[in-house]
Amino acid sequence: MRRLILLLAVLAMVTPVLAAPRVVASIMPIHSIVSAVMGNLGRPELLFSGKLSEHTASLTPRQIEALSHADIVFMVGHALEFKLGEIDGSEAVNGKIFVQLDKSPGVKVLPVRTGGTWEADTDEPQAPAAASDNGIVLSFDPHIWLDPENAKAMVNAVAAELSRADPANAAAYAANATDYNAFLTATSREIAAQMAHAQPKTFIVFHDAYHYFEFRFGLHAAGSISDVSAVAPSALRLKEIRDKVIATGAACVFREPQFDDKYVATIIEGTQARSGMLDGLGADLPPGAAAYPQLLRDLATNLEACLDG
Repeated sequence: MRRLILLLAVLAMVTPVLAAPRVVASIMPIHSIVSAVMGNLGRPELLFSGKLSEHTASLTPRQIEALSHADIVFMVGHALEFKLGEIDGSEAVNGKIFVQLDKSPGVKVLPVRTGGTWEADTDEPQAPAAASDNGIVLSFDPHIWLDPENAKAMVNAVAAELSRADPANAAAYAANATDYNAFLTATSREIAAQMAHAQPKTFIVFHDAYHYFEFRFGLHAAGSISDVSAVAPSALRLKEIRDKVIATGAACVFREPQFDDKYVATIIEGTQARSGMLDGLGADLPPGAAAYPQLLRDLATNLEACLDG
């Protein structure tokens, strides 16, 4: 980490300061939101592609260089992008603005669901907050973007931050934010109608990343193979989830493209459960303003397809 901070400091010293904000966005959904607000005024750089887990992604030399040139870095928060949290506030990035969007006005957070199957376990912590594998205590579920109402609050926060950095274009940022939020409202209504007709069957997710989507659209997962921080599951946890699949007659167990699907195969072997795919990051989507609403639609479509068989 000391070497990383030193490299950032050296790069920052040789980087000229420009009038227009140079922007980096951490993960695909945040990049999509920032792209929409910036419109044709600029193009943010995506730090972590959708093919990388938001919990475990490390910084490469290219990403370090991108950070060194940025004026503003938009991220979900320290609880999600651990590596960015480690350098935020250091001397190497002095003068750069790290915007934690989980602190945006209007964002509503949900608690961490604890236990291997979100029930009382004797071998797992039962406190309201759960410790991640990086030692960070999670006081809430950090996957806030999977509620489109939270996304709309983040859109407004992005517009406000860009307007502070670039007041000459404040009106354009505000107009772009208004238009994008109207589009997100329409997308949310479309998904709500789609989910209302989906079969109300039991399902299991790979890691506990979809609480916000479930909350917004009236869905109820029965458990997750991994926890909210995507820590590799123990043998006991796999057994508990397999037992739950059998006991509840779960229709689907969902894998994710960022993680090994061997756990899903182990759990559904010999059961009636089907394997489906959920992707909360948009691994195969082209970056840009359209990526986030398409990510939401893909979640709804894949849930409906697997649950309806």
